[in-house]
Amino acid sequence: MRQELVARQLDEQLAGLDALDAGPLRVLDIGPGQGTQALRLARAGHLVTGLEQDVQMLRALRAQVAAEPPEVRNRFVVLRGDGRETGRHFGPACFDVVLCHGVLMYVPDPEPMLAALARVLAPGGLLSLLVRNGDALAMRPGLLGDWAGAAGAFDAEGYTNRLGLATRADRRGPLTTVLTGIGVPLRAWYGVRVFTDAASDLARVPQDPHELALLLDAEERAGRTDPYRGVAALTHLCGVRT
Repeated sequence: MRQELVARQLDEQLAGLDALDAGPLRVLDIGPGQGTQALRLARAGHLVTGLEQDVQMLRALRAQVAAEPPEVRNRFVVLRGDGRETGRHFGPACFDVVLCHGVLMYVPDPEPMLAALARVLAPGGLLSLLVRNGDALAMRPGLLGDWAGAAGAFDAEGYTNRLGLATRADRRGPLTTVLTGIGVPLRAWYGVRVFTDAASDLARVPQDPHELALLLDAEERAGRTDPYRGVAALTHLCGVRT
């Protein structure tokens, strides 16, 4: 659900990039995991670099890339590294798109990483961030009837994710200020998982194509419509380098 919604939102933003007219986009994905978005872009003809720090995820990503046809493998480079240290790997302004999805929540202070990512982003390039929505941390426990958890979440800066890890959340206002300060002002933002965030980890995706399409369309519309997008579990922010 999350990946499909982000893909739709990302494609909408990519369609507006001037760099798209010059040929394949140069894409950097920070912490791509198994590479869902990165591989999708490589299959579409773009030149993708995945920078992954976790050894297990790096192994999984390499296996996913190895299973692709030669023309996709040739467009995909896998490197081990930390997104906060992109200067060790890349020169300034060498990517048209930088993805950082589900990574900032594991970083104590997001600003140094964002500044490093802005440095490698070409003018007119897109920075796509997917973060835990710090403005709506009480929603999930509240919908699940955990009233103590909901009460404690209103002023919280972090939360425990579904993997049992203590992580950090980001609020759209402060992130917008940071993006402006590093020369990548916010162009658009979306909510991701408005209606389905409280679903059980064991819940199955609807098998009926019509029902699945209705669910995705409802989530997509909510993710771009106020006030619904403001209470989504995740916030997708897209900034463009000045």
